[in-house]
Amino acid sequence: MDGILPLWKERGMTSHDCVFKLRKILKTKKVGHGGTLDPDVDGVLPICIGKGTKVIEYLQDSGKIYEGEITLGFSTTTEDRSGDIVETKAVDGVLSTEEIDRMMKSFIGTIKQIPPMYSAVKVNGKRLYEYARAGETVERPERQAVIESFQRTTEPVYNEENKTQSWRFQVTCGKGTYVRTLAVDLGEKLGYPAHMSDLTRLASGGFSVGQAVTLAQVSELMENEQIDQALQPIEESMKDFPRIDLTEEDWQRVKNGQVLPMKAFRIKKMPEKLIAFYYQNLLVSLYGQHPEKNWLLKPSKVIRNEV
Repeated sequence: MDGILPLWKERGMTSHDCVFKLRKILKTKKVGHGGTLDPDVDGVLPICIGKGTKVIEYLQDSGKIYEGEITLGFSTTTEDRSGDIVETKAVDGVLSTEEIDRMMKSFIGTIKQIPPMYSAVKVNGKRLYEYARAGETVERPERQAVIESFQRTTEPVYNEENKTQSWRFQVTCGKGTYVRTLAVDLGEKLGYPAHMSDLTRLASGGFSVGQAVTLAQVSELMENEQIDQALQPIEESMKDFPRIDLTEEDWQRVKNGQVLPMKAFRIKKMPEKLIAFYYQNLLVSLYGQHPEKNWLLKPSKVIRNEV
């Protein structure tokens, strides 16, 4: 069994929990996920199976779409609703939609983020959440994130009793973006402690909500020998990569992992992404520029050496 399974991860489960359960359901050990989702977050989690595990890193690097809710008035240790409250400030004057929209717009483009303490980023060989659970804080490395769009999708709601203000949003962002931190940083710009009070991932790795199936549905499909209805081909995950279709002669060289001249494929300038080589409409290899000889292509990942 080879391919990508767009899974709808339900809340209360880790991404690893999903992989563990799917290994049993699918009766195969070669299963991995293409981008972690926190337990409190539901949504699209691409699952790579068989030869599909060879493209995990490229799924993790892809853009994602989320919808969620931001709440002003208090911040938490985890930057989402699951954490302990660390700072409060009553929202006395309701913020206008114009002010909220203007500040949200200021985040579009390449921004800098400091990863939350409750995250899997490693510092000095330990993950940040390990420091956090031990009650320790460490200096966290600043990193870049790309925000393609960040929009309010509902009218803000003011909670008179709690003195908080909330609204829903949708964000399209690049790899490594912490949406929790986006909520906190937006709150800071608006003058209030804030947290991400809800989050759902709508799309990841080129797969969206409409393609996703739950664990229960996967189990049912397997029982009825219909898993092919949900399993997406590996090629679907690589559709945004530059594509070259190989001749029989080219295929013989590619399947043996040979270094190839760019001019053989009329490539004058190496594209930003790796080049996806196809043979008989199957993805067989990903090639990149040779590290020392820039007129040559070198295999970066062999997907199939037989078709």
